Amino acid sequence: MATIYDFKALDNKGKELDFAQFEGKVLMIVNTASKCGFTPQYDGLEALNKKYKDQGLVIIGFPCDQFAHQEPGTNEEIAEFCRLNHGVTFQLMSKIEVNGKNAHSVYEYLKGAAKGTFGNAIKWNFTKFLISRDGQTVKRYAPTVKPEDMEKDIVELLG
Repeated sequence: MATIYDFKALDNKGKELDFAQFEGKVLMIVNTASKCGFTPQYDGLEALNKKYKDQGLVIIGFPCDQFAHQEPGTNEEIAEFCRLNHGVTFQLMSKIEVNGKNAHSVYEYLKGAAKGTFGNAIKWNFTKFLISRDGQTVKRYAPTVKPEDMEKDIVELLG
């Protein structure tokens, strides 16, 4: 059975990132956008990153421009925006698609592992997936769920 550790993706500098390096960590994967009503969630994501990264939390943001053209920038512009406006130090990836025929394989896996309330398509920016240390147990959170509201679940998975 596949786990998140079986996948690879390009980081925001175009370098391949092998998810196998995160084996044994708790992952939070989120599709992001810089011009969205939920963009302030970058602050909450970074706060969780700073608080729990030494305990094994890895946050990975996948910029996506599939929802109302809210992530129009290049990978470099996105990274600069996140750093300057939200102090982001967690892992940012290259811009991807999360739905449709060009959906990234990581998102195909996540959508299959944790279906949404109304089917498994990603409905909007800042849909979050929390993955346990075994790489298989996946919990999905709606865009309206703030990162800080996930803290109890994160702490539980960190053990």
